[in-house]
Amino acid sequence: MTVSEFLATRDLLALGEPTHGEPAFAFARNEIFQELVSAGFRSFAYESDRLAALAIDAYVQGATDELPTDAFSHGFGTLPGNPELLEWLRLHNLDRPLPERVTFHGFDAPLEMTGAPSPRRYLVHVLAYLSEHVDPPVDLDELIGADTRWADPSAIMDHTRSVGRSPEALRLRGIADDLRTALYANAPRLVAATSLAEWRRADLHADVAVRLLGYHAEAAAPAPQAARTSRLLGVRDAWMAQNLLEIRAQEQHRGPTLVYANNRHLQRHPSTWNLAGMNLEWSSAGSIVAALLGDRYAVIIGSLGASAALNLSTPPAGTFEAALPATARTLLDRATIDEALNGQPMTVRTDMTPEQGYFPLDQETIAHCDAILHISS
Repeated sequence: MTVSEFLATRDLLALGEPTHGEPAFAFARNEIFQELVSAGFRSFAYESDRLAALAIDAYVQGATDELPTDAFSHGFGTLPGNPELLEWLRLHNLDRPLPERVTFHGFDAPLEMTGAPSPRRYLVHVLAYLSEHVDPPVDLDELIGADTRWADPSAIMDHTRSVGRSPEALRLRGIADDLRTALYANAPRLVAATSLAEWRRADLHADVAVRLLGYHAEAAAPAPQAARTSRLLGVRDAWMAQNLLEIRAQEQHRGPTLVYANNRHLQRHPSTWNLAGMNLEWSSAGSIVAALLGDRYAVIIGSLGASAALNLSTPPAGTFEAALPATARTLLDRATIDEALNGQPMTVRTDMTPEQGYFPLDQETIAHCDAILHISS
C-alpha cells in the first residue's frame, strides 16, 4: 500500500518513529513526504520548538540563506535526514508561487526532559512590541531574577527547587496573560504600524510565556514523583496538541499536513512509560487531537526490527516486531497487520536498553493505529 490511500478526508497525517536514533525512519519520511507533496500536502510539522522553527521555515522559503544554530530544539538539527529534508524543501519552493510552496512548522514546546527555560526572552519580546501600549512599564528583572533559577534541572525532580509557584511567578503569569490581551485589544493599530507577521510572532511569544509559566507552576506542585512527572509530560503534550490544531487552522486552505514525531506523542491512546521505576501515564498529543478531529486524524506508527545504529539485534520470536514482514521497509495497512499477527498472543519486546530510546510495539498501540511503517533492519 502507499500513503496516498490515507488522503481521503484526512487533514492531519501523523507518521511516528519508535526512537530518534535510527536514521532509516527519517530517510523513509523524506521519501514519503515527497510523495505527499505531489499529492497536495503543503505543510510539514516536526517535533521541535514551534517558535524557533520559524527560522527554519524562513530558510526553506528562501527568505534567509543560513539557519541559526538553535533553529531545531533537542539537538535534532544534525540528525541524519533532517538537513536533507530542508535542502529538498528549499529547492522545491524555489520559484514556486506562494500557494504551491511547502511550509515547515515546529509543534513542540521549548522544553527538555531535564528542565524548562526562563520566561524572560518571551516576555521581553512582547513588551518591546507593545512598548507604546503598556502602562506602567513592567520591571521583569525584579520579578524573574536569575534565569538559572528557572532552568535548574533539579526542579524537575524536586518541586521545592522550582520557582513556579513563588509570588513573583504568579505575578508574571498575570502579566503574561494581560500582555496577550493587550496584543488583541490593540491589534488594528499594531498590525497597521508593523505587519500581520510581526503581530503573529509577538502573539506566539506571549502564548509561549503563558504556557511556560504554567509548566513551571506544575513543576512546583507538591505531589508524588510519578504523578508529578506524568502531569509534566501531559502539559507538554497538551501544548503540542494545541500547536498542531493551530497549525492545521493556519494551513487548512492549502491542503493536508504531515506531522512527524515519536510514536508516544502521536498515538491515538494515552501514553505510558516506565521511567526509573515510575509508571507514568498521560494524554498524548495524538489522543487529544484525535478526540477533537476524529477520523480527519490518521496515524502511521513506526516499528523497528534490528538496527546497526542502535546496536539492536533481531527481535525475539513471539514479539510483535518479529511477526511483521522481514522486508527492509514495509507499510502495512490494517488488514495486513491483522493477517501478520494472525490472532496469536504476542509479547512486548524487552531486549532493548534505556539508552537506545526505543519504545516497542504493544497490543494497544497496534489496535489504535491506521497503519505501521516497519523497518526490519
